[in-house]
Amino acid sequence: MTQTAIHRVTTLDLPVQPRPWSFAVERRAGIDAHFAVKQGERPIWNGRVLLARDPVFAAEHFSASYFEADFASMLAWRDWGFPDQEVFNGFGMGALRGSDGAFVLGEMGQHTSNAGRIYFPSGTPDLDDIRDGAVDIAGSVEREVEEETGLTSKDYRAGAHWDCVVSGVSIAMIRILASDLTGAALRAGIEANLARQQQPELSAIHLVRDIGDLTTAMPRFVTAFLEKQFAR
Repeated sequence: MTQTAIHRVTTLDLPVQPRPWSFAVERRAGIDAHFAVKQGERPIWNGRVLLARDPVFAAEHFSASYFEADFASMLAWRDWGFPDQEVFNGFGMGALRGSDGAFVLGEMGQHTSNAGRIYFPSGTPDLDDIRDGAVDIAGSVEREVEEETGLTSKDYRAGAHWDCVVSGVSIAMIRILASDLTGAALRAGIEANLARQQQPELSAIHLVRDIGDLTTAMPRFVTAFLEKQFAR
């Protein structure tokens, strides 16, 4: 998975199938040392996350096999240049879009592991996202949107399809969440919600109305998605 590609699908089949991760086992000492350094830089904790293997796109269907790992191993895997190319980070994103066509993105706070990056509400799936033995990406997106912005499923209409953006060892499953509010009104509401939090995950809200609003702080899977949207 080295080139950026976008696959539009309507169904996701993402079973959780426990399987050892040789990278996490064989490099345990180095991973723990690396995480200790990162904890000294910002307050992060070593929770459990879900990573994936064996991605398959067939017609309008996407399937993959997920397994449980610790955040420390995922962080080292990322920071060390993704030494295990058989594993990927497959996560959902909620592309909030105002009634005027503006997309709403958040900038990660300096206390987070992705400080300064700008993207849609999202998060690597964790154990709370497992439903009936599979990863519930739709539920994960709904949870992340509410945690980051304060918006609930009553505040938008979720699209019927997913744009799966393959970029390196990431697959972002992006669904448009259409609001009846303008982009500016959405931003104002989200900023008011952030102001009520002691340590919000987001430090700023950005509106993207056209390609000229894209920045290098946005990951490639985000800019590729937006470029396709604005090209329509």
